[in-house]
Amino acid sequence: MGRKERKEREEKRDNYATKRSSEKRRNMLITIGVLGVIAVIVGYSGWMFMNMSQTAPGGPEGAGALGSEHSHAAILVKVFGDTFDFSLPAYQIKTSWIHFEGGDGTTIHKHATGVKMEYLFQSLKLGLDDKCFVFQDGRQFCTNEDYALKFFVNGEQVSDIRNYEFMDKDRILIVYGAETPEEIQGLLLQLDNQDIIEI
Repeated sequence: MGRKERKEREEKRDNYATKRSSEKRRNMLITIGVLGVIAVIVGYSGWMFMNMSQTAPGGPEGAGALGSEHSHAAILVKVFGDTFDFSLPAYQIKTSWIHFEGGDGTTIHKHATGVKMEYLFQSLKLGLDDKCFVFQDGRQFCTNEDYALKFFVNGEQVSDIRNYEFMDKDRILIVYGAETPEEIQGLLLQLDNQDIIEI
């Protein structure tokens, strides 16, 4: 009877060891499989990030690769004398290509060549053409016989700003109202004194 019990115990021990070894092998294979899938995902994501170009999702047509430029411009938008506040969360970093950031509403940050002002306003869901400035809530401020929408780049008046690609340190004024030439000069001076925040 002693030998029989010993033999049964040895068989149980062998079965248990075989079972444990099989479980460990299976768990190891699962772990290797999961790590392999993670490595493929990380590798693919890294490759996509490194090869981002103008065709990246959400990128403007004709723009260079993200990171091909990093320039800043000061902007001041006045509607009936009130400053339009781009520092509100609704206007902060809506696209990686061109945006306002860090709670600042006076400096535009551009991160690729070929990005035009029209794309900035589209990303902010603001309407802008050569005659009208349209708020997100639908209010329109359009040139008429009493009031005018005007654009200035570095102190010079331009007829339209949509296709303008700003250069580093440019200063852009958009004004809607009935300002006199003296009042416009005052706004241009205010814009010239505005800090350009380079982050």
